[in-house]
Amino acid sequence: MSIKKVTIAGITGAVVSFLLGWLIYGLLLVEFMAEHTNAAFMRPEAEMIWWAMIASNLFWAILLAYIFNRWANITTVASGISAGAIICLLVGLAYSLGYYGMSTIYTDMTGLAIDIIAGTVMGAVVGGVIGFVLGKIKD
Repeated sequence: MSIKKVTIAGITGAVVSFLLGWLIYGLLLVEFMAEHTNAAFMRPEAEMIWWAMIASNLFWAILLAYIFNRWANITTVASGISAGAIICLLVGLAYSLGYYGMSTIYTDMTGLAIDIIAGTVMGAVVGGVIGFVLGKIKD
């Protein structure tokens, strides 16, 4: 396993993940999610803890890059899209259903379903980018 490849792919994936999160959740779905989730769980934008959001995206992308490089030998956009979508769908289902069962973060199943779909789309795109980067960097 190449630490260099995982690091570069992880950082690249993290940048894409952060920007996609802003686009999808911060712009496209902001009003929809406000209608279908409990606002008590959200910080106002002025109070968001940016370093934690950046670190979250970084660690998630590094995890995907590690899995892709170490165990799955994913080095193409197509295989990265597929693996990213499947991993993020399963993780999204596990976490979102747990949150739905144990909290009031989702006010209905519609919010839960759209959150899972959005996370799966993000995972597919980020996975594709990570797969591409892993395929381009030589050991």
